[in-house]
Amino acid sequence: MTLKVKIVNKSNYDLPKYATEYSAGMDLKANIENEIVLGSLERVVVPTGLFIELPQGYEAQIRPRSGLAAKFGISIPNSPGTIDADYRGEIGVILINLSKEPFVIKPGERVAQMVVAKHETVEWESVETLEESKRGAGGFGSTGTK
Repeated sequence: MTLKVKIVNKSNYDLPKYATEYSAGMDLKANIENEIVLGSLERVVVPTGLFIELPQGYEAQIRPRSGLAAKFGISIPNSPGTIDADYRGEIGVILINLSKEPFVIKPGERVAQMVVAKHETVEWESVETLEESKRGAGGFGSTGTK
C-alpha cells in the first residue's frame, strides 16, 4: 500500500526517498549553505527545507542514521522526534554530538531518517484497578539480563 503525502520542497535537494526496496525510513538532508561544526556534546537544529501535510492518524518519526551514530556518535536527543499531522512548519532535525571530537555537517549531508507511521488516538477509560498479568509491576531489568 502506498500513502500519498503532500510535501513542499524548499530545499536545494531532491525529495526524500527510500534507499532500498524494503527501507522503512527515508533520508533527510541538511539544507544549509555553509558547514556546521558540531562540537562535543553540542546540539543544533538542522533545517531540511521540507514541509509536509500528513493525513490524520499518521505521524512522521525522525530517527538517527545508524552510520552517523556508530561511526561519529551523532544522534537525535528526542529520538524519535515526532511530526504531528497538524504541523505545517519546516522539518528540523535536532542533532547532538555524543563523541569527544567535533563533527562537520556538510550541505546536503544525510543527517536523519524519517519514518511515516500510523497511530491510534486514545480515549482513556478511568478504572480503579487493572487486570493482573504475569509480569505485574516488574519494571526496568525485571525480566533479567540473559
